[in-house]
Amino acid sequence: MTKLGVDARPLRVAIVGSGPSGFYAAEALEKADIAVEIDMFDRLPTPFGLVRGGVAPDHAKIKNVTKVFEKIARHDQFRFFGNVTIGEDLSVEELREFYDAVVFASGAETDRRLGIPGEDLAGSHTATEFVGWYNGHPDYRDRVFDLSQEVAAVIGQGNVAMDVTRILAKTVDELRNTDIAEHALDALAESKIKEIHLIGRRGPVQAAFTPPEIKEIGELADCDVVLDPADLELNEASRIELEDPNNQHSQKNMAILREFAERSPAGKSRRYHIRFYRSPVELKGTDRLESIVLERNELVGEPFSQKARGTGDYETMPCGLVFRSVGYRGVPIEGVPFDEKRGVFPNDNGRITDENGSVLPGLYAAGWIKRGPSGVIGTNKPDSQATVASLLEDVASLQPCPNPSADAVVNRLREKGVQIVSFDGWRAIDAKEIELGRAKDKPREKITQVEDMLAVLNEDEAATPSGS
Repeated sequence: MTKLGVDARPLRVAIVGSGPSGFYAAEALEKADIAVEIDMFDRLPTPFGLVRGGVAPDHAKIKNVTKVFEKIARHDQFRFFGNVTIGEDLSVEELREFYDAVVFASGAETDRRLGIPGEDLAGSHTATEFVGWYNGHPDYRDRVFDLSQEVAAVIGQGNVAMDVTRILAKTVDELRNTDIAEHALDALAESKIKEIHLIGRRGPVQAAFTPPEIKEIGELADCDVVLDPADLELNEASRIELEDPNNQHSQKNMAILREFAERSPAGKSRRYHIRFYRSPVELKGTDRLESIVLERNELVGEPFSQKARGTGDYETMPCGLVFRSVGYRGVPIEGVPFDEKRGVFPNDNGRITDENGSVLPGLYAAGWIKRGPSGVIGTNKPDSQATVASLLEDVASLQPCPNPSADAVVNRLREKGVQIVSFDGWRAIDAKEIELGRAKDKPREKITQVEDMLAVLNEDEAATPSGS
């Protein structure tokens, strides 16, 4: 049997997805003591996944991690295949023809539903849509949000919910010099939203947002933060959680929230309401969303495992715009088992398994598609390292792919008429965006249509992708 991972026959690995988990997997492979060839695939011409398309435009420092990814991409045996959709342009079966192992790092691309009446009314949206829209993601750049409404609510209290509410609450001047998409900036300039509600089903101790995120809300230029002190009252189990010495996250959050509750409105043009212990039970309206029905909750259960239980106490709140941010789930790829309940690829330590729990040799998962949507960008590094550790343990038993030629996959895609965008091609797009941004005193002006990205490459033959 052919020995893999040696100079005469490097281990060939395909990584599907170019977000943090994909790049951290590539880094772990590059640092391994074996000969390896890594090809990374993304359906967009642009790399970096949620760092580009998910991180809020006013959080530029978080995006500096792309400098690390750029360094990983400079490895001699790394190639980027942008504008290639696995499952369409190349099947998983075809990947197995060209690669000894495939690591799926495709993230969690869709939102979980609330499962309540009226969820599909006009005016009800996913957080993913709005985040993608203001970040210039090609999938969402043409979405329309009715910002003529005066009341908006975001269901959920994680950092994505914080991003959505903060963008709604900020003035245009606070956003103007960020890399927010121009179409979003223009629409937000005309926003009539006056009241923004951040709604969570559990209490302040259980809130998932981080202290820096909640602290920012108290620093908005033209938006008062409003918090009823009654919403900070804790049951015994929550007090135990808060007093745990390992729970500094909640302790810091509570200190900030208590200060908010003591504030008096300063007469700013918008108000940001933080509301705990409430669940949406219905969205109401005739042709579009007009109000939201909330049920007051109480917490039951042991510390650190409390659940929200409805009390039968309801309120109907006028509301014209709702964004749900209650979790994310992966999407299936044909040829890979999928756990519908959890929204992940079933796996054992990163090794993808079938419906019987048996490992499928050569198929691996990393990041959110492996464990579900949890943690921050850095959380994906140890996760991807663990998956690569499993892969490296398996090298001796992997079935070598039948066509290990580095050119074979390039030729297959060209035969299908697919325009591959290499990492050099991405650099050309990157340079164009920075040039467009400079004229507007922005760090970049994102190109938001795939065809326009490809047109940048066609303008410069030197940047035309060669598949390398």
